[in-house]
Amino acid sequence: MELSLTFLGTAGAVPTPSRGLSSTLVQRGGDRFLVDCGEGTQRQLIKAAVGITQIQRILLTHLHADHYLGLPGMLKTWELWGREEPAEIYGPRGLFDLVEALRRVIGRISFPVEWRELAPGERLSFPGYRVETIATEHRIPSLGYGFYEDPRPGRFDPAAARKLGVPEGPAFGRLQHGEVIALPDGREVRPDDVMGPSRPGRKVVVTGDTRPCEAVLRAARGCDCLVHDSTFTSAEQGRASETSHTTAAEAGRVASQAGVKLLVLTHLSFRHPPRDIHNEARGVFENCVLPSDFDRVVVPFPEKGPPYLVKPTLTEADAARAMPVPAQSFEL
Repeated sequence: MELSLTFLGTAGAVPTPSRGLSSTLVQRGGDRFLVDCGEGTQRQLIKAAVGITQIQRILLTHLHADHYLGLPGMLKTWELWGREEPAEIYGPRGLFDLVEALRRVIGRISFPVEWRELAPGERLSFPGYRVETIATEHRIPSLGYGFYEDPRPGRFDPAAARKLGVPEGPAFGRLQHGEVIALPDGREVRPDDVMGPSRPGRKVVVTGDTRPCEAVLRAARGCDCLVHDSTFTSAEQGRASETSHTTAAEAGRVASQAGVKLLVLTHLSFRHPPRDIHNEARGVFENCVLPSDFDRVVVPFPEKGPPYLVKPTLTEADAARAMPVPAQSFEL
C-alpha cells in the first residue's frame, strides 16, 4: 500500500513565482488527507492531477491566513462539481469561530461537512493506522499531525507450514490472517508457528509552523519522514524565535535527535535562496530534502528501502484530463 506526500505549497507566509502557500497532500492507499489549505491550493491540486474531489479530510495546523484561505474556494469548487461525499475538516481551538467568520464567503454547501476542533494528544483512528495531534509551539493554538501505521504481521514461512503438515491452499491464508489450523491428526498449528516477528508500520510527522519543541521530538522519534518548518537560516535566528518559526539548522538538530530517516524542509521564507536553507540543514543532518511545489516523497515499507523524493513529470494535458467533469453545466 503506497504512502506518499505531495507538496502543493512550500512557501512561507508570502507566495513566490514558483512556490505556493502551505499545503501537503498525504495519501495512504485510497485515503487522502490535505494538511493545510493555503490560498490557491485547489489550483495546485488540479495541476498536480492527484484527484481534488477524492480528498476526504482536511487537517489545519493553525489558523493563520496563509494556511486556511484556500478553504472557501475548495469547498465552493466541490459544491459546483456536485460533490455528494461528506468532507471532514479538523483544526485546533478557534476552528469553530473561523467557520462562522467564513460562512457568508463559503455560501451554500449541499454535501455534508463535519467541522471538529482538536486538542493536542487526540487520536483519529482508521483501519490499519491512526492520526495523532501534536502540541507544536507557534504564536497561536497550533497542531502537528503524526500518521502512524499499526504493526504488520510477520512474514509467512510456507516451508515451515508444509513441514508441520499444513496443506497448501486456504489453510495458508487462514494462518496468515491469525487463525489456528486443526490438522486431521488432531494437532493444531498456530500462526506463531509459521509467521516471523511482527514488522513495524510506517510513521510520518508533519509539523506545520513551530519552534523546535519536545512534543515534536517525541512524536517524530524513529519516524520514516519528518516534514518540519524550516522558514529561516541561522542568520535570522532572532526573527525565527520572534515569529515562532524554525531555522534550517534547528530543523536538522530535531531530525538528528529524533533519529528520523528523512527530513523534509518546507515553509521557506522568500528572504533565503532554497539552496541556503538546504545546505544549512545538511550541515547538521545529511539525509534531508527540500522539495519544490509538486514534488512527492514516497515512503516505502521499511524492508523495501528508505523514503525518497520524486520529481513530477506531469504535463498540462495530464492535468486537464485529471479534472472532473461536472454532471451538468452551472453558472454563478
